[in-house]
Amino acid sequence: MSTAGGGNFATDLLEAAVGRMAGVFLTDDDGTELTYGAFFDQVQHVAGALIGAGAQPGDRVVVQVEKSPDAVVLYVACLWAGAVHVPLNPAFTADERAYFIADATPSVVVVDPHHATDPTWLTLAPDGNGSLPDRSAEIEPLRAPVPRADDDLAAILYTSGTTGRPKGAALTHDGLRANARSLHGAWQFSADDRLVHGLPIFHVHGLFVALHCAMLSAIPVRFHRRFDADAVIDDLTDATVFMGVPTHYRRLCATERLTPHVCASMRLFTCGSAPLSEAAFDEFATRTGHRICERYGMSETGITISNPYDGDRIAGSVGYALPGVEARIVDADGNDVGSETVGVVAIRSRQVMREYWGRPDATAAAYTADGWFITGDMGAMAADGRITLQGRASDMIISGGENVYPKEIELVLDEIPGVVESAVIGVPDADFGERVMAVLVCAGNHVDHETIRSALDASLARFKHPRRYEFVDDLPRNAMGKVQKSELRRRYS
Repeated sequence: MSTAGGGNFATDLLEAAVGRMAGVFLTDDDGTELTYGAFFDQVQHVAGALIGAGAQPGDRVVVQVEKSPDAVVLYVACLWAGAVHVPLNPAFTADERAYFIADATPSVVVVDPHHATDPTWLTLAPDGNGSLPDRSAEIEPLRAPVPRADDDLAAILYTSGTTGRPKGAALTHDGLRANARSLHGAWQFSADDRLVHGLPIFHVHGLFVALHCAMLSAIPVRFHRRFDADAVIDDLTDATVFMGVPTHYRRLCATERLTPHVCASMRLFTCGSAPLSEAAFDEFATRTGHRICERYGMSETGITISNPYDGDRIAGSVGYALPGVEARIVDADGNDVGSETVGVVAIRSRQVMREYWGRPDATAAAYTADGWFITGDMGAMAADGRITLQGRASDMIISGGENVYPKEIELVLDEIPGVVESAVIGVPDADFGERVMAVLVCAGNHVDHETIRSALDASLARFKHPRRYEFVDDLPRNAMGKVQKSELRRRYS
């Protein structure tokens, strides 16, 4: 079969593995191996079970499960069945999950057994048990993927918006295909590669970037359910590619075991999801002899910009637009700015999302009339096209690779009795890049931390909780009454 056509992206993944079905795909933390042949057999069984549970082509399947090989099977099975994969962070609370389910209106929900508060939901445990595997064993497998058009949806990834209400970035089969093949070529993946995977799989980075590149070469993946520096270093000695976030690289550099000898077989280290400091870039290069390849992307666009595989990788720069991607730097009116002038990064490519799910106004606001997606991130472009980011136009905090939107936290804090108002900011952190901090104005005595923690525990995942609190009499404001978060960041950084 040819891989040149379009349609269901699962077909691309299957065709890439033809002839290598006996080869190992995923090796779990305990050493358990899953071959490509066994993987696709499981995909077909799970796809049959999803259809049996009511998933029709185009229906959403909301998934909140722990990272495991079975969770990867479930992702590809959703594509195979023609359904739309909607992954959620396992740390999300019941209230957060309820919002996503209400917004995505799925026909099937798959959760960890301990989250199964609705008897109609399917379950998948980290050990592979649950009602979904049970059904998969009983129902006829779906041996051929459901035909889909290029513009049909394949996945919805939720990302925070300016109101604090997460929006679903709706990605198409052709968009996933375009980004996967662009990265696969730009980073020169081959059948000889071996990938170390320590990322979560509810993000673009771990689910799409890392796994798609691996599957298009049908290579072995050492699959870590959680990042552990020592375990990753053990695997680097027999690997060629590692993809991480800045926190991962800081933790690798914190151990004396990281040496050029350990990295002798490695050809590529990539970094994204948050800015990598020049100090961290230089330290890693000194310790290993490798210059990290930084790149840039979003849930809405996939990876669109990357430092070159062959050529200068410059600390602080995210590189050049990838093949099939157009990039511009524009002002507030959408006009191009001059070389080396800071503006907003705009992207045009077939890999950019089709829409914000159920949000036509937000979709229209994100695009120009001629199809450019306005990222909201500030950057400057050199005369040769190299792009350097200059910060975010929004107040988004990126902590350990996780996106945290302050408004969502402020809405919870402001409901706590005794809290008059709050402002949530990100402050620099040596390990996580940024830490979440809350500045509170309270009536009378300060609100105690236990009251705050209880309120946050009921509504928000722990990674969104502030790690530091400051109590003040007033928040700084400009002449229009808007809280000056830039002043708070300056004051508390």
